[in-house]
Amino acid sequence: MTTTPFLFVVTGHTDLGDTGRKTGFHFEELSTPYYILRDAGYEVIFASPAGGEVKADPGSLKPQGENADSVDRFLADEKAMQALKTTMRTDAVKAAEVSGIYLPGGHGTMWDLPQDTALAKLVGELDAAGKPVAAVCHGPAGLVAAKRPDGTPVVKGRRVNSFTDAEERKVELEDVVPFLLESKLKELGAQFENAGLFEAHVARDGNLITGQNPASAKRLGEALRSALLANARQAAE
Repeated sequence: MTTTPFLFVVTGHTDLGDTGRKTGFHFEELSTPYYILRDAGYEVIFASPAGGEVKADPGSLKPQGENADSVDRFLADEKAMQALKTTMRTDAVKAAEVSGIYLPGGHGTMWDLPQDTALAKLVGELDAAGKPVAAVCHGPAGLVAAKRPDGTPVVKGRRVNSFTDAEERKVELEDVVPFLLESKLKELGAQFENAGLFEAHVARDGNLITGQNPASAKRLGEALRSALLANARQAAE
């Protein structure tokens, strides 16, 4: 399948607040949707706020053979691993050059994605163009600064999901992250919906697709693939 590339924007932030612990992107939240799209014939490209190498949250990796299949597949994929060492800067990406955007989670996203003005602009432009805008777990942190053309938040009045405040408290990081993501999305006017603690859930509102946690990565990837196929059919009519 020959298509416009699809963009994954990945956090480059690696310090978990002042805890002395490391964070980054969540591997399964990146790898599962990646292969759902790649196996459907889509090209995937990577960017990050600062560009260059991005790193996984150590907590999202286990010894080989104990990870989700997509994680071990990615780790053994030289081309994919190299792409994570050479991400573009988000300010080098133009909305017209990609078919949509996906923001994998990982606690690192809470620090750099909300501060990335280029990302906010890109999300707003892609949303206005009707292209898929997707995020999972803490990835929706990259949506909080995005605006519609009239200046209102992209998430306002729309069904949205993310890592919940209750889940943040359960992992005892509610006082470490810069803000609670569910609360922030609600402040922006989102119609927040969720399942129980660490249960899979995906909310879709038009071209906006958001998932709750790592357990939601497969379902989100499938919803994203469906949205891309629908856009392709519409463009062909």
